[in-house]
Amino acid sequence: MRLSKRSDVDAFIVMDVVEAARAAEAAGRDIVHMEVGQPATPAPRGARDALASAMGRDPLGYSVSLGLPELRQKIARLYGDRHSVDLDPARVVVTAGSSAAFVLSFTALFDPGDRVVMGRPGYPSYRQILKALSLTPVEIATTAASGYQLVPGDLPADMSGVIVASPANPSGTVLSRADMTALVDATQARGAAFISDEIYHGLHYATPPTSALEISDDVVVINSFSKYYSMTGWRVGWMVVPDQLVRPIERLQQNMFICAPHASQLAALAAMDCEEELEANRDVYARNRELLVARLPDAGLSRFASPDGAFYVYIDVSEYTDNSVALARDILDRADVAVTPGLDFDPIDGHRSLRLSYAGATDRIEEGLRRLKQYFETHGAR
Repeated sequence: MRLSKRSDVDAFIVMDVVEAARAAEAAGRDIVHMEVGQPATPAPRGARDALASAMGRDPLGYSVSLGLPELRQKIARLYGDRHSVDLDPARVVVTAGSSAAFVLSFTALFDPGDRVVMGRPGYPSYRQILKALSLTPVEIATTAASGYQLVPGDLPADMSGVIVASPANPSGTVLSRADMTALVDATQARGAAFISDEIYHGLHYATPPTSALEISDDVVVINSFSKYYSMTGWRVGWMVVPDQLVRPIERLQQNMFICAPHASQLAALAAMDCEEELEANRDVYARNRELLVARLPDAGLSRFASPDGAFYVYIDVSEYTDNSVALARDILDRADVAVTPGLDFDPIDGHRSLRLSYAGATDRIEEGLRRLKQYFETHGAR
């Protein structure tokens, strides 16, 4: 059977690390997980209880394609509470995770061959989804000095769209309001679409991040219940789109996904009322972040931009290696710490970087830091 060229996308290297760590644990080793980009906590208790109750009384069949009306209304209110944006719930679309939102937005906005700009390093699935849709990802190298974020001068004239993430994966950096505004303005001046990945909103440790909706209605904002709400496996997210895009997105959703999982939508609705539990989770991440920022330099790992959001640190390890995959494997083998090679996020320069996740329990992060310090003191030199 002949395969399409569109199917030739790269593997997600972090999943290979996850499998290697799982095999090590099966062999009886104690592994500190700093590779996985997901909370170690379960969905909020209120979300789980709400779903358990609904399962006893509701068949949980298809919802309307745009999502449960009460969930869309609650998401719209969130933008009023967090960002002082008066958002019409009709512009909210509930999706099967942010991944479905990317597929829907890319399909609705771009035609085959269109050039879509993103910063490098960045979330690898942007690149792979674009390629699978016969679109052209244009990756522009960013620097630690700019927080691994695009700046307006990076944007080419020949482009159909731009994707930014704030807070970002893998760096955890946050765009200021001024920087976000400048990027939106520069993108719109070129007649291109602006897509803002805000999946890590809620996970900030200083000033709350700016939503692109604070700047313009003519943007696409994508978010999810995966990170702040600890609901990765539930596969429920949302997007906010301009009025003229609602019906095209609805038609695509009807045909591609029908709707987001009904059960997950009910759980998400309840999760939005669990602020005390969710903020307690964020407090853990904040403590973990402080530990990493303070102790990574003692381990010989000092080259990173300030991780002001999400739960990642992206570290330049060029003084130790030019093969981050081999380094990550050696750290797992010798130190029993699982970390992610930078090649997932930057296929050009990522061989000199590692991403560390600090979404786990604080005692495990402390143990991981102890092991990393010992590893680089013993094995770090080239």
